[in-house]
Amino acid sequence: MKISALEQSLVRSGGNAQSALQDSLALAQQVEDMGYHRLWVSEHHDSHYIAGSSPEVLLSALGSVTSTIRLGSGGIMLPHYSAYKVAENFALLSNLYPGRIDLGVGRAPGADMKTAVALATDGRPKFERFPELVQTLLTAINDPSFSPQVSPAPVLPLPVWILGSSPDSAMLAAKLGLPYAVALFINPQFDPGIVELYRRHYQPSHLHPEPYVMIAMHVFANDDKHCARAMSHAAKLSFLRFVTGRATGTVAPEDAAHVRFSPEEAAFLQRVSQGSLVGTGVEVAQAARDKAALYHADEFMAVCNSFHFEDRVTSFGLFAEHMNATNDAEAAA
Repeated sequence: MKISALEQSLVRSGGNAQSALQDSLALAQQVEDMGYHRLWVSEHHDSHYIAGSSPEVLLSALGSVTSTIRLGSGGIMLPHYSAYKVAENFALLSNLYPGRIDLGVGRAPGADMKTAVALATDGRPKFERFPELVQTLLTAINDPSFSPQVSPAPVLPLPVWILGSSPDSAMLAAKLGLPYAVALFINPQFDPGIVELYRRHYQPSHLHPEPYVMIAMHVFANDDKHCARAMSHAAKLSFLRFVTGRATGTVAPEDAAHVRFSPEEAAFLQRVSQGSLVGTGVEVAQAARDKAALYHADEFMAVCNSFHFEDRVTSFGLFAEHMNATNDAEAAA
């Protein structure tokens, strides 16, 4: 099973966007050396907590410090933008880094509706036109007769992915013959039956003759279980402050250690934490394989929004070590 990573460029409490982005560049180099297949970056707006508001710009920088790992958007929030302009941005990236670029697109706003209106060129986000925008994007990238021509011409193949959490997105990916990515760290209650719906209705395409599913989850791995749990607890506190508008950055485990959640907060975080794997390298690798089996996933994407960069590197490293060890054992058998 291929393993990949998602980087969200979260700003640490007491830090700034510059240091968060420098960590993103350093992490890309680390996970490439660890053997991760791809690294994606997310898109969020109107937040001092998240520095990654422009995937295209960040991907360009990430490509300059790596050489083999695939790089992609997880994802571009397509209803905000012109599909033609998105095609040109990623065509340019494909010329800079041939054979290494993925274009993941989603329907979600990545912010509140006020920000969505500000992002839309005419003040009208086009959520209802998402299927049409995806089709335009595919045609612009893959059809040389598309007018106006995408400039520069993309270096093909340039895979387009659908990011989703609903039957509609699954059916769209199936109809267009596109790979499907599911963010379980955002929606851990995602119904595995939706993946089955996607596979059952999949229509093969030239680039993707078979359906392909990737799931993404938080992974907090450390061979010291106390450390792994502390990382997870701090990440929960950081997320709670983010969704309640109190975020000033990610919280350090040592600062979060004595924070206790109210019953309501604990219940909310219990639901959210179902999208997290916490434990030793062996434990999280086995849990990831179990979850992948449940969703019939072909690939697993790890997210680790821990405060300390060294903890993140350790977590990604242990996860890769034990996932790859199992891959090697299966290959030998």
